Amino acid sequence: MLFNSLQFMWFFPLVLAVYFIIPRRSRYIWLLIASYYFYMGWNAKYLVLIVISTVITFASGILLEKEQQAKNRAKIKKAIVAASFTSNLGILAFFKYFDFFLENLNVILAHFGLMAIAKPFDVLLPVGISFYTFQALSYTADVYRGEIAAERNVLKYALFVSFFPQLVAGPIERSKNLLVQIQNVHALDLWNYERIKDGAILMLWGYFLKMVVADRAAVFVDEVFSHYGIYGSIELMMAGWLFAVQIYGDFCSYSTIAIGAAKIMGFSLVDNFHAPYLARSAKDFWRRWHISLSTWLRDYVYIPLGGSRCGTRKRYRNLMATFLVSGLWHGANWTYVAWGGIHGALLVLESATEKIRAKWLRSWNVNTDCFSFRLAEIMVTFALVDFAWIFFRSASVGDASRYLSRMVSRFDPWALFTGELFTMGLDRTEMEILTAALIVVFLVDFVRDRFGWDIAEFLNRQNLWFAWLWILAIFMSIVIFGEYGPTFDAKQFIYFQF
Repeated sequence: MLFNSLQFMWFFPLVLAVYFIIPRRSRYIWLLIASYYFYMGWNAKYLVLIVISTVITFASGILLEKEQQAKNRAKIKKAIVAASFTSNLGILAFFKYFDFFLENLNVILAHFGLMAIAKPFDVLLPVGISFYTFQALSYTADVYRGEIAAERNVLKYALFVSFFPQLVAGPIERSKNLLVQIQNVHALDLWNYERIKDGAILMLWGYFLKMVVADRAAVFVDEVFSHYGIYGSIELMMAGWLFAVQIYGDFCSYSTIAIGAAKIMGFSLVDNFHAPYLARSAKDFWRRWHISLSTWLRDYVYIPLGGSRCGTRKRYRNLMATFLVSGLWHGANWTYVAWGGIHGALLVLESATEKIRAKWLRSWNVNTDCFSFRLAEIMVTFALVDFAWIFFRSASVGDASRYLSRMVSRFDPWALFTGELFTMGLDRTEMEILTAALIVVFLVDFVRDRFGWDIAEFLNRQNLWFAWLWILAIFMSIVIFGEYGPTFDAKQFIYFQF
């Protein structure tokens, strides 16, 4: 079930209606039923995988807490954690990487003149498996570290793993945040007008990002990336830039709708984006982009590897390993590994040259505390991030390489003046709508970066007439300018495939 589908338009109000009227102590059971139904909308049989992951990690928590009370049982606790991680990651690896492994194995066999291995069966990727697997494993790690007590109510824990607003594309929640709220769901203040209004505004803004911005940009992006061999540098650069717009609008929209829907029900989810394209370095970008994943990788991959507590070379090794894992987490394709490797290399390069760059700036008397310098940093960072996005979007590393090669070798500046850019799915009017929408997105991100306000908080600080004028404008923009497709063909969110 998609957030931008007609099914969700009746599903969510129904869930809310029942949620608000049933007894307080039964609310978590209702939300669990709703969450399982929500997930079964894609493929009912894959609900079994969520249940298996839930049972394994729930049991591991109970066993770990039992062992905490005994002395000299470190080996047993580590064995429990290893079993939890191995089984969950094994399921993830099988469903997500089996075909990838087999394809690459056959390439190696062909190189040595050996017969390829036929695919014994088709493996379909369950929606959101990477998200709920990481969320469940964080619980095992937190109990092991003694940061949270093991949950004794299996239904409340099952809701933590499967909470429907963020089930299939995040944000990836921690037990210290979401599980604690589920444990106290009976005490949540549901009838809070300000909170419900703020949640509704966030959901509305999420739909704007998805239907007006991301899905519109996708029309141009899909056309150019599918036929990049016939286009020149201007079209290719425009498509690369618009893919950065598309993936931000698409992924941020899902997180924003999820946070808003949860807020209406009284839950507070972690923030997942903070104006990422206003970042001034690669390190700054990862403080702002997919925050729930970057902090997960920091806490459960980078730090256990040694983090920054070791020598310089090992620290760089840890950075590269973490970002290669990040790339592989996104998908079973070398393009994602390349994307993760590029970001890891950027972070290593930034760290390695930090002192040299500072010395060079001082020697040339460059004013680093001014608008022009900050703007230059933002532009350079965006260019590097956008370069990596081309690998992320391409079907293969070879396609990405050819795309970049053509972008620098087929220079066609006249495309800016001949109207060719309006023949790739978006005519002049559609481009103007997208441009206007992007100006609005930039203003919202600027306010958030400058003052730390999300759009709901910003509107709450304005006069009533101004706030409602904005809300009405966003709503009408979705209704009039939203990309619906023929017969309301709701487009899938990009991150569902991860």
